[in-house]
Amino acid sequence: MPPFRAGLVGAGQISQFHIAGLRRIPIDIVGIYDLNSAAAEATGAKFGVKVFSSLDALVEAGANVIHVLTPPKTHAAVALEALRLGCHVLVEKPLAEDPADCDRIEAEAIARGLEVCVNHSLLFDPQIVRALEAVRSGKLGKVVSVDILRASVYPPYEGGPMPPQFRDGGYPFRDLGIHCLYLLQAFLGPIEDVTAEWQSLGGEPNLAFDEWRASVRCKNGMGQFQLSWNVKPVQNLIIVQGTKGVLRVDLSLMFLGMRSALPLPGPIVRVVNAATDSIRPLIEVPRNVVGFLLKRVLQYHGLQDLIKAFYASLASGARMPATVADAKPLVGWIEEIARRADADRIAHLENYPLSDTVPYLVTGASGSLGGAIVERLLAEGKKVRIFVRRPPAPRENVEVALGDLGDAAAVAKAVKGAEIVIHAGAAMKGPWEAFLCATIVGTQNVLDAIVADGNVKKLVHISSMSVVDWAGAKAGSPISEATPYEPHAENRGSYTRAKLEAEHLVLAAVRERGVPTVILRPGQIFGGKIPLMSAAIARRLGGRYLVLGEGDVSLPLVHMDDVVDAVMTAAASDLHRGEIIQLIDSGVTQNDVLHKLVDDKQVVRVPRRLVFALGGFSELALGALKRKSPLSRYRLRSALAHRTYQSEHAGLIAWHPRVGVAQGIELEVARGSAR
Repeated sequence: MPPFRAGLVGAGQISQFHIAGLRRIPIDIVGIYDLNSAAAEATGAKFGVKVFSSLDALVEAGANVIHVLTPPKTHAAVALEALRLGCHVLVEKPLAEDPADCDRIEAEAIARGLEVCVNHSLLFDPQIVRALEAVRSGKLGKVVSVDILRASVYPPYEGGPMPPQFRDGGYPFRDLGIHCLYLLQAFLGPIEDVTAEWQSLGGEPNLAFDEWRASVRCKNGMGQFQLSWNVKPVQNLIIVQGTKGVLRVDLSLMFLGMRSALPLPGPIVRVVNAATDSIRPLIEVPRNVVGFLLKRVLQYHGLQDLIKAFYASLASGARMPATVADAKPLVGWIEEIARRADADRIAHLENYPLSDTVPYLVTGASGSLGGAIVERLLAEGKKVRIFVRRPPAPRENVEVALGDLGDAAAVAKAVKGAEIVIHAGAAMKGPWEAFLCATIVGTQNVLDAIVADGNVKKLVHISSMSVVDWAGAKAGSPISEATPYEPHAENRGSYTRAKLEAEHLVLAAVRERGVPTVILRPGQIFGGKIPLMSAAIARRLGGRYLVLGEGDVSLPLVHMDDVVDAVMTAAASDLHRGEIIQLIDSGVTQNDVLHKLVDDKQVVRVPRRLVFALGGFSELALGALKRKSPLSRYRLRSALAHRTYQSEHAGLIAWHPRVGVAQGIELEVARGSAR
């Protein structure tokens, strides 16, 4: 093969698969460049690829083929620059965000005698290749329709500048809709019309629209596809319907299912098709799993095979696997719809103006505690601004600031003009990246915005009792504001780790930047939208309740109304030096609560010794897979510690539980929502 030397522009997730594909051929990789130098350095270090400071530097070092792996908005500009520097180009999909840019790319390539290929990678996926071969062989007769059902997830947002998938309304359609369109074109011929609709159901909170459905009229038949960020489990299913058979292509499980029109009586045809449709996945799925383990089946296999075909075409002068001419019509159809969705999002955001000043800002207002705080403020006749990721229904005296806590610009806009900031926003579940973004980066963004605005009178920061050391002191000793911080937060889980770091950030801002703050540490909140029964008490297992230990652990319970009382009192107080107040009113054990809620015959208690033995086993088993156990012995020692709880600083705001745990439990039982 001629001495092609590749340079990569863009260090996002897809770059690792381009690197893998290049090394399979093999093609010499000159290096990688990204405007985000930290991302480039991380990718370069992980995969042993040299990092460059510019596209020019890549070409000067010898790159003569450039892989354009940047966000779609920049594809055209990077591709044109690479062509002007004398390089062949492989561009990630979609080729551009404007058909006119496709024309410019094509003209530049022709003028310089260079080649451009677009990454329509699913055309090279092994299952799609098999499906197209079945169609061409006539096994399905005339193909009349194709349906594509694709569910997806985006990588967790870790904070920082909002990525395009969350910033732009039409990005999901640009990102995944393009795959659907070129597949429909491959099965049904040139596309003649595309109509689409979109909406938001909340599966991916940062997406403007997380449900998309499109109808596509092609020269030889009709197609449709649905893109969803709500459907679980994630699927990628293609159904090809013909006059002689129906083909089911499952790209997630990697198998084909076929039902054929047979010259047999109807009942026999149904039995035969049921058998063949069942046997195929039973054979193909295990075979492909073995192939994956043996590295014969690869992640992004289609992409890696397309890269191989691209370089083979460069060497032989054959037609590119996917040309500018192939891609240009698809860009037109994609953009017609995506731009309308972009405009939809912009118009939607304009429906939420913010006033110059507002008495209260509540972050995390869509959560259980944040929502309860908002309700109390409104009940007291206060005007409040809420910071949420998804717009709620309009309400009197409520301003809506939309955005993610990880987005500094959105947080700054929300904080501007607020007199009191009640920071209740934090991650409650998900991978570590979610806690990093919402709890740690989000808290830092709130602090930075308060300092920049200069007009905030008070920050009420909602922390957690989980930030202190539960396992270190002797049995029976009280946990209070004086208890030392947790020394091994990483072993307690992401929630504790993130909450602890956030509290440290707040205290540092008080000391070093003069942010007027009071910190509240609630115990285990129940009431309102939070049921009394939780994993700290028992885990539901079918019709039974599983208790880790004998059920004699004291619970740090506090009723929601009492926590909201403390928030309101703290906000109105003179406290501003980072005072820490623990909110607790307990005195009950797991068994005390269970006796109120369920029949004892439904309760299964696992002895402590057995619990810790199982925890140790899980550490060994998951440790072999380089994963942390959610039931590590340290975590169990903390969760099952025999401790008591008290607040030494509640008097600073003259707080005492108005509802209390005993009455709160009775209220929840009466409401029937305790479980």
